[in-house]
Amino acid sequence: MKNQPKLRIAVQKSGRLNEPSMNFLKSLGLSFAPNGKSLIHQCQNYPLEVLYLRDDDIPEYVTSGVADFGIVGQNVLAEKEVGPKIIKKFEFGECKLIIAAPRNSSIKEPKDLEGERIATSYPKLLSGYLKKENLEAAIIPISGSVEITCDLNLADAICDIVQTGQTLKAHNLSALFTLLESQAVLVESPIKKAEKAGFLSKFKI
Repeated sequence: MKNQPKLRIAVQKSGRLNEPSMNFLKSLGLSFAPNGKSLIHQCQNYPLEVLYLRDDDIPEYVTSGVADFGIVGQNVLAEKEVGPKIIKKFEFGECKLIIAAPRNSSIKEPKDLEGERIATSYPKLLSGYLKKENLEAAIIPISGSVEITCDLNLADAICDIVQTGQTLKAHNLSALFTLLESQAVLVESPIKKAEKAGFLSKFKI
């Protein structure tokens, strides 16, 4: 095994997809020692290593061939607009990209977004939605904690990923429209490698 070229699979470093992604790999029979803080995790019984990355970076690592495979949310691929080939969809990581507004807001229908300020970590997807609806609104790009922007009067509405909706409730927000339904997917690099086919065949992926 030591002489075999190693495959690399990129998974989310932390967050909602990390644990189920590693559980999937372990379900294949792959074994991993406790890792500590290393961002490269060696498999003990197969020539493979796991790269722990920010979810936004996974498509680039896989597309460029630095990683042979990656586990990432469809929402991330959609925001990047281009990305690697999806070869498997998982039954975890389900979420929705929605537009929400304060419960006492006058925003109730898509047309009510006209001229408003919308905070989001998904500016491309939001821009596409507004264009489709023939609406003009100010898009405020935010890298995180989007839910607090209405409380702070930075935005009139938000466009963000939700799972349970508990964070929305905590900030007195109501989900209004769904832009995208998402789940975790396995993606493959376009770089050809015989080892990739062997991996997929061996584990019947």
